[in-house]
Amino acid sequence: MTAPVLLTDALQEVRDAVAAVPLELATPARESTVRTARAVVDQVDDYLLPRLRDLDAPLLAVVGGSTGAGKSTLVNSVLGVRVTTPGVLRPTTRAPVLVCSPVDVPAFSGDRVLPGMPRTTGEGDVAGGLRLVPSEALPPGLALIDAPDVDSVVEANRDLAGQLLSAADLWVFVTTAARYADAVPWDLLRTAQERGTALAVVLDRTPPEAVTEVAADLAGMLQRGGLGSARLFVVEERPLTDGFLPLDQVGPLRDWLRGLAADQEQRAAVVRQTLAGALESLDGRVTAVAAGVEEQAATATALRDAADAAYDGARHAVNEGVGNGSLLRGEVLARWQDFVGTGEWMRSLQSRVGWLRDRLGAALSGRPSSADSLHGALESGVETLLRSEAERAADRTVTAWRSLPGGGALVAGREEELGTVSPDFAPVAADEVRDWQGYVLELVREEGAGKRSQARLLSWGVNGAGAVVMVAVFASTAGLSGAELAIAGGTTAVGQRVLEAVFGDAAVRALAARARADLDARADRLLTAEQDRFDELLAAAAEAPDAVQRLRAAVAALAAARRSA
Repeated sequence: MTAPVLLTDALQEVRDAVAAVPLELATPARESTVRTARAVVDQVDDYLLPRLRDLDAPLLAVVGGSTGAGKSTLVNSVLGVRVTTPGVLRPTTRAPVLVCSPVDVPAFSGDRVLPGMPRTTGEGDVAGGLRLVPSEALPPGLALIDAPDVDSVVEANRDLAGQLLSAADLWVFVTTAARYADAVPWDLLRTAQERGTALAVVLDRTPPEAVTEVAADLAGMLQRGGLGSARLFVVEERPLTDGFLPLDQVGPLRDWLRGLAADQEQRAAVVRQTLAGALESLDGRVTAVAAGVEEQAATATALRDAADAAYDGARHAVNEGVGNGSLLRGEVLARWQDFVGTGEWMRSLQSRVGWLRDRLGAALSGRPSSADSLHGALESGVETLLRSEAERAADRTVTAWRSLPGGGALVAGREEELGTVSPDFAPVAADEVRDWQGYVLELVREEGAGKRSQARLLSWGVNGAGAVVMVAVFASTAGLSGAELAIAGGTTAVGQRVLEAVFGDAAVRALAARARADLDARADRLLTAEQDRFDELLAAAAEAPDAVQRLRAAVAALAAARRSA
C-alpha cells in the first residue's frame, strides 16, 4: 500500500520549502532554527516519504540510548547471536548496524530508507554509513538498528543517533537504573512524545533489589511526561553468559518484538501511530522555522536600514556641501578670483580683441587659462567632498553593523576593506565630475546656439560661461564668512549678472538648476554603488522574500492533504 499522491506531493513541498530557507545571519535563534530545519528535512527524506510510499515495508525499530547503557549487548542478547560489537571503550557504536531477516534485505539495501547513508555488509565502521547485517535470528517484517549514543562525546555520533531515531517506526530507548533521570534521555523522550513516536523503554542494568522501586519511579515519570502508553521492560543486572544477557531478562522484549514482526495488524498500528505523529508534528516544527526566518528578515531589515541611514546621511551631506558655499573656499576661491579678476576683466568682456589676446597669450605661453584652472579646482573640490562623505558613510555602516545582531559576522575580517571607499571609487568619481563639467559646457553651448546670444557668448568663451554656471551651483555663501564672503559673494554676483546679460535671467536660473540636478544624480549614483557592497553582502545571507509565505502555504496544503487522505 502507498499513501495518496496528493499527500506525498504536499509533504515534498514542505520539505523543499524548509530546505530552501536561508538562515545565514547570526541571529539569536539561528542555531536552533537550523537544527529544527535540518531535522525536518532529514525526517521527511529518511522516514516520512519512504514510509508513505511503502506502508507495508518492514517495521524499523531503532535501539537508542545513553553512553554505556548496554544497547549493543541488548541487541545481541535479544537475537541470540552476535551482530554488533559491545565494548568498554566509549563511544562503542560508531557506525550504526541494521539487522534484518535475509528476506527483508532488499527493503533496506537500496535508498528507500535513510537514502543519504551508504551501505556495507562487511565488518568494521562505515563513516556516516550503515552496516547491513542479514540474520535468520530476526523474523521477516522487522529490522533493528543499533544506533550510536545519543550523548556521545563525538558530535557526529550524536547527530547520527538523532537522525536514526527520526527515521524509526519504533524507538526502543535504553537507559539504566543509574541514569534514567538524566537530562539528555528525557530531552529525547519528550521529542518522542511531541512527535507521537511509538516507544518502548528498556530499563537496563537494574540492581535486583531495586527493580520494584526504580521501575515504579520511571513508570511514574513516563506517565507524567505524557508517555504512559510506552512499553516498559526491565532488565536486571546479571552476569553475562558468553557475552549475552540471561534469556529470562531479555525474553519479554524479544517476544514482544517477535510478536510485532508476526502480526501485520500490530505492525500497521505502530506505523500509523508514528507516521501520524510525525506528520502532525510538522506543523509546529515548520512554524518554528518560519519564526526563525522572520527573525532573520527583521535582522536583515535593521541592517539594511542602518546602511540606508548612513548613505542617506552622505547624500544629505553632499547636498549641503554643494549648496552651502563651502566649496568656494581655498583653491577654488583663489582660481575664481583669478578668473573674475578686477575691472580689467570686465573691460575685456566688451572687446573680442581682449578675448583673443588673452587666449592667444595663454596658448603661446603654455599656461592654462584662468577658466581651465577654475574647472580643475572645482573638480578637485567636488571629488574631495564625494570621497569624504562616502568614506564616512562606509565607516558608519560598519560601526552600526558591528553593534547589531547578525551584522558583526557579516563584516568580520573585512572591516578595513568595507570601512572605506571601494578601490575604484576615486577614478569613477573623477570621471563623473569631469563628465558633469562637460555636461555643463554642453548646456551652455545649447543655450548660446541662438544668433542673438552667440556673439556675446563668443566674446566670453564657452569655458568661461560654463565656469560661471558651475560656480552658480555652489553660489550660496552660507558656508563663508568675513573676507571670503565679500570676495565670493560679490564676484559671483558679477559673474551671474554677466551671464544674465548673455542669456537672460530665467535661462541662467534654468542652467544652474539643470547643472545642479545632474550633479545630484551623479553623486547619488556613486553613493548607491558604494552602498551596493553592503546590500550585496546582506542579500547573500538574508531571507528569500517569500520564504515565510511559502512555508505557511506548504503546511496548510499538507494539512488539507492529510484530511483528504
